Amino acid sequence: MVELSLEYWNKLAHQILLITTLLSGFSIAVVANLLVYESKSRIAINILRIATVAAGSFLINVFAMTRIIMMTTDGYPLKVIESDINLPRIIGGVSFFLGIISLAGIISLSGFTKSRKTGIFTTIVGVLTLVGILCML
Repeated sequence: MVELSLEYWNKLAHQILLITTLLSGFSIAVVANLLVYESKSRIAINILRIATVAAGSFLINVFAMTRIIMMTTDGYPLKVIESDINLPRIIGGVSFFLGIISLAGIISLSGFTKSRKTGIFTTIVGVLTLVGILCML
């Protein structure tokens, strides 16, 4: 396994933090809209649950990446070695992927609020989106 330098982790954490912050804001907006939406349908409730998981996952990732950035920035008051960033790296990675999978789930389920035909279309788009994202990582 290739060991990445702390400088590289700093740059990577900055990029992931930017992406995650945008996705977190989107997920929180979906949750807020669904909370005021007056539907008791099973599909709307499931979308709300998945959006909440996505928002929470991305928020966890924001704090994990912030910790990595702080620890790998010049001037950090403690000596940092590679293994010191393992916990925020693992928690951040798992929460990021959980958030991505949840967003793909939101995309997939969203069409079913309108019709079965639209739901099938959005499910195909959601699966292709998830596959495309996973191929790029």
